[in-house]
Amino acid sequence: MTEDKKKVVALLSGGLDSQLAVRMMQEQGFDVSAVAIKTPFCDFDCGRGCGFEIRERADDLNVNLKTVYLGDEYIEMLKHPKHGMGAGFNPCVDCRSMMFEAAKKHMDEIGAEFIISGEVLGQRPMSQHAPALRTIEKDTGLLGKIVRPLSAGLLPETDPEKEGLIKREDLGMIRGRTRKAQFEMAKKYGIENPPNAGGGCLLTDPAFGLRTKDLFDHIENPTINDIDLLKIGRHLRLDEETKLVVGRNKDENEMIKAIALPNDILLEARDHMGPVSILRGKNADDHISLASSVTLRYSDAPKDTQNYVRVTKDKKQDEVIAYSAKEESYIKFRI
Repeated sequence: MTEDKKKVVALLSGGLDSQLAVRMMQEQGFDVSAVAIKTPFCDFDCGRGCGFEIRERADDLNVNLKTVYLGDEYIEMLKHPKHGMGAGFNPCVDCRSMMFEAAKKHMDEIGAEFIISGEVLGQRPMSQHAPALRTIEKDTGLLGKIVRPLSAGLLPETDPEKEGLIKREDLGMIRGRTRKAQFEMAKKYGIENPPNAGGGCLLTDPAFGLRTKDLFDHIENPTINDIDLLKIGRHLRLDEETKLVVGRNKDENEMIKAIALPNDILLEARDHMGPVSILRGKNADDHISLASSVTLRYSDAPKDTQNYVRVTKDKKQDEVIAYSAKEESYIKFRI
């Protein structure tokens, strides 16, 4: 009889580095299971094809895939991240800790020995320098239980090394943002068309970060619906409790209609092609005139004549007449 393979859990992002980490452990005889993390800001549905890619990568790697969704608890963490924010609105250290906690739970469920990830020392400025990696291990109770195969030769000895499960000479010594070593490894492991490096988290995008900060500054308990609205349209903060979002294309118009809640107000030019806009907030009714003008501004309606705007609330429709707004009348509200 052959001895059962030792199990490990991999955090799988769909990117090249996490794939390489899996291949390295498989090459050393481990049975690898993967965990993919979804959050309201990295939900596999951001238009980058992440969900399909991760499932496809898991199949290519021949690993079981478990998807874990961090929803309300992630939003709660964003209010007061223990380790602060990055350059945008990105709490990378706290975010990584939550991901490893989810992986730890799966590790305990299946009786795995340790967790691996594709993190590379020095690749990310906030969460992938040595002190941050150590902090994440301490915060999650995983000190010595996280192996980062691509850079492990440069990091402190882990429990699997001490126990003889893995050898340091089989571990990588990659550092920094260069990708040359990873592409060479991809050829070795037969990984075709390796994806480019690039975070899938919207919070690292500066413009999106500003929208998110504005939301959290004005709403004590944002909902998933509020966050979904952040991902589309042009955003204007009209007062402390009201905002306007203007669709930029047909797909966004449809999404705005789908996202709209009973107290939201939808606006669109009656006789011309253009955006669907949504007014959301306590004082939405007070801003219908301005919102109508802004909606016309981004439509095909003539700019020098009055036009009708269809206004819908609680399935009840009305019409108002407005001129197309001049940019100076609303630019100060743009987020």
